[in-house]
Amino acid sequence: MKIYQHTVHYYETDKMGIVHHSNYVRWMEEARVDFLAQIGWAFEKLEANGVISPVNAVACEYKNSSRFADVISIAVAIEECGGVRLKLKYTMTNAQGVLICEARSEHCFMTPQGKLLRLKKDLPGFYEALTSAQ
Repeated sequence: MKIYQHTVHYYETDKMGIVHHSNYVRWMEEARVDFLAQIGWAFEKLEANGVISPVNAVACEYKNSSRFADVISIAVAIEECGGVRLKLKYTMTNAQGVLICEARSEHCFMTPQGKLLRLKKDLPGFYEALTSAQ
């Protein structure tokens, strides 16, 4: 699996020149979308299959600062792929290999009408792709 790369933009920094903490959650989404595309289930494919994926929880542990023009590598790993929940872990490091942030997100999968989907039963191809990537 290819690790996602994000180059820090100037607008992502605060007055002190450090990346504002809220941007890490955006980067998690970028990396998650890339990860799903790599396993053959881009968001467009999920949506074409009538699937939406709300975020149930997010947690970030900030270990070191990042700054403008830093290249941040974001490794995405599946922590848990259950019947209705997907838990992902994100490890963010800079070009020197310094740990910047460890984060997690939890997602469920639903129809646009709000019906909760069971991955193994309702989306077997997606479930198989996730478990193969685990």
